[in-house]
Amino acid sequence: MLQRSFVRRVALILPLMTIVAASHASAQLSLPTAGNVPTTQTPPPAPAPDGPPPLWFVSAGAGLAVTGGNTDTSQINLTYEVKRDGGQDVVYRSAGLYLRGETDSELTVDRTLLDNRVDRRLTERLSAFGQFGYLRDRFKEIDYLMSPGAGLSYAFVKNSRFELFGDGGAGVIIEKNRGFDRETDGSVLAGERLAYTLSDSARITQAVNALWKMDDFDDALYTFTLGVSSALTTNSQVKVELLDQYKNKPENELLKKNDVSLIVSFVYKLTRD
Repeated sequence: MLQRSFVRRVALILPLMTIVAASHASAQLSLPTAGNVPTTQTPPPAPAPDGPPPLWFVSAGAGLAVTGGNTDTSQINLTYEVKRDGGQDVVYRSAGLYLRGETDSELTVDRTLLDNRVDRRLTERLSAFGQFGYLRDRFKEIDYLMSPGAGLSYAFVKNSRFELFGDGGAGVIIEKNRGFDRETDGSVLAGERLAYTLSDSARITQAVNALWKMDDFDDALYTFTLGVSSALTTNSQVKVELLDQYKNKPENELLKKNDVSLIVSFVYKLTRD
């Protein structure tokens, strides 16, 4: 059963989604002309259509945080993202994150996350996807957790400023924890993600993903992310992201179920035709 603390975190996104949706809807309303009299002026010519969007998007990021005094701490993060789109029916995405932290020269964080996904558009709003996730977390005693799966994704809203998607599917969980044998189980997966473009240089992203074991739905992994990015130059940006991972039944009962990270990184990006 989902813990109250995680439910409260997920519930925080509902006001954000409502505000964003309301803002988007109001932006579509056109203002009446003075005196509500229809204008007879000839509308300006439509702008020439842009060329095809870039086929490849590639970005790499890194961040470093260091404190000194009574306690010496340091943390680094490395990220990457690759996307192949170009407005085609098949879209490929790959993303990764590595976190490492030390306190008084003692390792306290060592985590790797990878995600690969292919979407095949079936209709204007519906697509089929296949994905492969990977997690390694030394301090959660997870040697590896691999989660291949497939399902359907639906675009509730998709335009130039606001996107809202929902996912559902099934797959397999292959998990190896320290001191335990490898386990393979069927899985059920669900997710939600949104992106809102505030301006030409600022963007908000948010996602919630859930992964349940078929033979024990209490054994689940939940991931929540909320990020804000702001452009510095055409090819660079600063990104601040909150990452919250909640594993409901860690093999070691002494371990905490929740891990929260605040990630600040400088990102360099490129696009290619």
